[in-house]
Amino acid sequence: MPYINVKVTRDGVTAEHKAEIVRRFTDTLVDVLGKKPEHIHIVLDLVDEEDWGFAGMLTTEYRKTRE
Repeated sequence: MPYINVKVTRDGVTAEHKAEIVRRFTDTLVDVLGKKPEHIHIVLDLVDEEDWGFAGMLTTEYRKTRE
């Protein structure tokens, strides 16, 4: 029973994005490991940018440095 946990910041992630992520990870495990799709579990954790740290600062602050 493969289990994949994907954590991403929530900014701009749509239902279509989520479906595509699940489909592609599932296809990869089917193709590479020969797993059955019904045995693959994928959990998407969407995290607010202010709850994610990167490069020593919150993601909200880091993104301001890139503008």
